[in-house]
Amino acid sequence: MENELILEGRNAVLEAIKAGRSINKIYILDGHKEGPIKKIIADARKRHIVVNFIDKERLDRLSQTNKHQGIIAYAAAYNYSSVDELLLRAEKKDEPPFILILDNIVDPHNLGAIIRSANIAGVHGIIIPKRRAVGLTSIVAKTSAGAIEYTPVAKVTNLVRTIELLKDKGLWIACADMDGEVMYTCDLKGPLAIVIGNEGEGVSRLIKEKCDFTTRIPMKGNIESLNASVAAAVLMFEAVRQRED
Repeated sequence: MENELILEGRNAVLEAIKAGRSINKIYILDGHKEGPIKKIIADARKRHIVVNFIDKERLDRLSQTNKHQGIIAYAAAYNYSSVDELLLRAEKKDEPPFILILDNIVDPHNLGAIIRSANIAGVHGIIIPKRRAVGLTSIVAKTSAGAIEYTPVAKVTNLVRTIELLKDKGLWIACADMDGEVMYTCDLKGPLAIVIGNEGEGVSRLIKEKCDFTTRIPMKGNIESLNASVAAAVLMFEAVRQRED
């Protein structure tokens, strides 16, 4: 169904229940009642969520990721936030805004891993484009290990205009780029948005031109690039280090 999302894996389902997401039903592999599954069953019953035990063949047919870990839930679809809501989240925490902008990330595993790292780094929200990029899918939810329940994602029509809006709100825009200044000497404190490019081409020219400065991760090995989710995590935690000094 259009307004329904399939959640797969123990962490994804457990965090959805903890976050209070509306869940219609849960399917569990028959005979699985140990550890996290036991807690999920108990929490589901407290919230009067229907739990069905089914065989592996049927569970495999329902799975979209082929990595369901013995549990699949049907939940209400994820609602996207607005950019203003991301900024308000920072304001409520009395913290300078810390935003991540993703330029056409198409791999759901990358997006899920980025959301997970962003949550741990204390990022107030993530901005993605509506076109030519992955949205909040079941694979993204599972890869995020439940972080998708706590880190808001805004989907915008035009990243260039969104960057201009953020600048008007007082944020500095840092672009991750191989030709940039090494991250240790860049000022990543204060109101900040970091732009991460896609897996193959990096940040697009128009987006890069709108950024205030470019920054890079020092590369000491033989290959010239990092996976987008790894690069995002490294830059986010350099920002965390600077912001806590």
